Amino acid sequence: MTPAPSGTTTTEEEGEEASAPPKPEKPSSRTRLVLRKSLGGDISPKSVESSGTGLIFAQNMMYQHSVTVYDAETFELRKTIPDSVELADFGYERYSGTSLGAPVEAAFSPDGAYAYVSNYSMYGEGFGAEGDDACTPSSGYDDSFVYRISLATLGIDDVYRVGAVPKVVAVTPDGSLLLVANWCTWDVSVVSTRAGREVRRIRVGEYPRGIAVSPRGDAAYVALMGERSIVRIDLRTWKRSRTRIGAGPRALAIDPSGKALYVTLNAEGRVAKLNLRTGRVSKVSTGATPRSLAVADDGRAIYVVNYESGTVSKVRTSDLKVLQTVSACHHPIGITYDSPTRRVWVACYAGSILVYDDRR
Repeated sequence: MTPAPSGTTTTEEEGEEASAPPKPEKPSSRTRLVLRKSLGGDISPKSVESSGTGLIFAQNMMYQHSVTVYDAETFELRKTIPDSVELADFGYERYSGTSLGAPVEAAFSPDGAYAYVSNYSMYGEGFGAEGDDACTPSSGYDDSFVYRISLATLGIDDVYRVGAVPKVVAVTPDGSLLLVANWCTWDVSVVSTRAGREVRRIRVGEYPRGIAVSPRGDAAYVALMGERSIVRIDLRTWKRSRTRIGAGPRALAIDPSGKALYVTLNAEGRVAKLNLRTGRVSKVSTGATPRSLAVADDGRAIYVVNYESGTVSKVRTSDLKVLQTVSACHHPIGITYDSPTRRVWVACYAGSILVYDDRR
């Protein structure tokens, strides 16, 4: 064999040049948010959510009656999905004609096959007045629906009836259960994805919103915005317990290890970290009315949108130190972390989506 020139690495196979080992990626606690792209169009996104498989869903409420789907790598608009359905085609024969929804939030099945999208209210024959933010179970608002969207076809292929004004949805790690926080009926719908219907409702308290499921799938945590508490639901026994957390708990995100729960406290301008083993609560101020948050895939940083401040804050999880705060837009309201690209997507209620790189 002819010796390789100086400075060249060869494998045991003659003439085959070995590639250099990839550089290890920095932990999220050592990277910086850099604006990469601003997206517009006919959108009014209430939330954005990463599928983890190359798609980003934005839910545009009743203002656009749509879900817009983007390519996570290229930012291309893949499809605009109208929220119109023929409910009778899915067995709900009392609703004739075409019904419209109002997409609020989304969650994805662990196998990457489906997205589940909640609808604030339904519109059409057989439905009454739109829900509101100051409702109670006695207000008498109609139950709403969650849509199932196939990621293969990007079309609605099933619907599930749930409570009134459903907000956040979450899926258990095995994909068997869908949990839905019903704002106006003050309960959580439990939908069997196998049976394709709601199988249980659990009363939790005033104005449930955020939901997070433990990585083991044994518990769900629900934020009660009308109270100062987080409710833990045992997903085996359905027993509930409460933890006082602070004023206006809104969004929840759980550490990948399952050891900590992060909570935006909308009324305090702070984010709380709840140690799920010890019960210890620590807090940090991020900005006025923090709304949604997301956790990096390595669990070392969280990202928070501050609605009235118009900013995004990046916080180190180990000690809740604010690492970075960037000006974003008027009323940033939703946020998601896309693991494959290490990008953070931010929904701006006024009609745009901002995409930040977080890998430098």
